[in-house]
Amino acid sequence: MERSGSRGARQRQRQQQGEDIVRHAVRDYAARFPELSEATERFTSLITRMLDDAGINYLSVTGRTKSVASFAGKAVRQEDGVPLYRDPLREITDQMGVRVITYLATDVAAVAELVSAELTVLDDRDMGRETAAEGQWGYNSRHILVSLDPSAELAPEDEMLRGRSLSLQVRTILQHAWAEFEHDIRYKGHLPEEHAPDLNRRFTLAAGLLELADREFTAIRDRIQETLTDQQSEQDPSDPRIGAKELATFLAGQFADAGWSKTDHYSWISGLLLELGITSLEELSGLLASVDSAAITDRMGYRYPPGAVRRLDDALLAVFGAHYVALHGNDDRRPLLQERLDKLIG
Repeated sequence: MERSGSRGARQRQRQQQGEDIVRHAVRDYAARFPELSEATERFTSLITRMLDDAGINYLSVTGRTKSVASFAGKAVRQEDGVPLYRDPLREITDQMGVRVITYLATDVAAVAELVSAELTVLDDRDMGRETAAEGQWGYNSRHILVSLDPSAELAPEDEMLRGRSLSLQVRTILQHAWAEFEHDIRYKGHLPEEHAPDLNRRFTLAAGLLELADREFTAIRDRIQETLTDQQSEQDPSDPRIGAKELATFLAGQFADAGWSKTDHYSWISGLLLELGITSLEELSGLLASVDSAAITDRMGYRYPPGAVRRLDDALLAVFGAHYVALHGNDDRRPLLQERLDKLIG
């Protein structure tokens, strides 16, 4: 009886210690929440700038800071009666999250390669690959835990990111639709237990169909790139710029191994071409004929596949040098362009 009482007392003591740890962690997290929210916004802007600078096509980049209630709910989790987190503030790594939604699965891979080249990767899980390894269909998303390189040069406003980690999710729009709907149904729906097998079967079927759709979208993109022509479409004759659609078609043929860039990026770089006095695809074609694009890409040392607009950006930087850096349309990125120019000229 005495031993049993001692065990019970120790269990109550451990439980009390666990509750104290959680209570202190939640209190500290609540105090840090405003700072974490600001850091999440900074991380979101940083990831967006990285994607835009690389010319990778994406639908959206959004950030979220785990709410205090959500943190508390995760901090109290147990497994077989044992607390899952001994140090919740350190071990719960998704306090700040950024989600990147792309159109194609190949763009998911491009984002992951970019992140691994620009940031320090602490963990990288391809949930779709793990599910496929089990011979199943289901949740499909790339989960990457990252931090900044300790030696990275940062703008003063981004210094608060140093030493922090970020949970990054990257998925296609179809993968995102499945994950959001599945989460909403399972956590908010009230389905009788006898219907669960049919529900699971239907979710599995939907996941397989969406994976097939993702593959078909990629095949469509590849076929379009292979068969693109320089056929002109109607354009406002009062606008001297090269049309964004025409430029996209031209660059897909010029840089066949590059992925598509965001739609608005073609209009943006068309404005830079206008500043350079280039107003036709014929002029642009003649200019690029004098450029060794492969050598430029090698000199840049990319560890990720740069998009078509980034490839053109590099070519213009190589041809026009400091004059290109000084263009009015490059006001907000001169330091980055100068770094790239220094790399190009060795």
